[in-house]
Amino acid sequence: MSDQQAIPGSDTGLLEGEIREEGDAVRAGRDPELRTTATAPKRPFRFDRWFKATGWRHLVGLVVVAFALFPVVFVISSSLNPNGTLTGSNALFSQIGFDAYARILTNPQVPFTTWFANTLIIAGVTAILTVFLGALAAYAFSRMRFTGRRFGLITIVVVQMFPQMLAVVAIFLVMTAISDWFPAIGLNTHIGLIMVYLGGALGVNTYLMYGYFNTIPSSIDEAAKIDGAGHARIFFTIILRLVAPILAVVALLSFIFSVNEYVVASVILIDTENQTLAVGLTKLVSNPRYADWAAFSAGAVIAALPVVVLFLYLQKYIVGGLSAGSVK
Repeated sequence: MSDQQAIPGSDTGLLEGEIREEGDAVRAGRDPELRTTATAPKRPFRFDRWFKATGWRHLVGLVVVAFALFPVVFVISSSLNPNGTLTGSNALFSQIGFDAYARILTNPQVPFTTWFANTLIIAGVTAILTVFLGALAAYAFSRMRFTGRRFGLITIVVVQMFPQMLAVVAIFLVMTAISDWFPAIGLNTHIGLIMVYLGGALGVNTYLMYGYFNTIPSSIDEAAKIDGAGHARIFFTIILRLVAPILAVVALLSFIFSVNEYVVASVILIDTENQTLAVGLTKLVSNPRYADWAAFSAGAVIAALPVVVLFLYLQKYIVGGLSAGSVK
């Protein structure tokens, strides 16, 4: 009687074990016969079907990339042209030489290194102060409730709608008046130009950081206040660490703007030794008869290096910093 009861149980155990082994073999792909019966036959590759599904996207992407990179390639080709004209650069890399780089770095009439240093100082200080002051303003608008808060936010947006070109004359007159009283921060000074950049960039950057600050839960602030922390301690020890992506994005945008800005810098900076790269390099091509386009292109390539390095260093923050503030 005991033998009759053991036989069905043993058959069941053996059957379940075989099923598990077959299933494992199918999943692991060890059994060719089971694998062929369990998976569907692979469809043959057809170019028209692939192109209709995903291939045309690759083609559009390649066209867009080529369209975007062509100006960069043309500038690099022009910088390597020993003739110094754009005529020989129509055929890309037809002539390769580093004469333009040697001219712009060694010519005593072209203080390229001075312009480069001025640009880095102005752009770096502007980026740091823009991030710091903009973060303070964004924290106030996001966490505090005061009279005029909504009106201030609307004013920031409205003011940014007017182009900076309209204020060039007013900026020049204001800086001239300041020079009479405080020459160190007036016309033809780096500090004066930094102050003008800060006034123009704080509005849009404050609004950008304000949207990101709203994504940080206010319960973090409340918990810190229960522990006895004030606004300053919450801002410097907690909030700044949480909003690092948007700070990196604002710093990068401010740095790029300061490096490429020409109109205001050409009005405020008068002496050659105080000018930035954007203003100084323009002088190389201001005279059509003696325009050294190769040296201008070489200077543009060198000027782009700090921006590229900073972009590569901060690229991990860019996507999160730009997109996180759009959704609360």
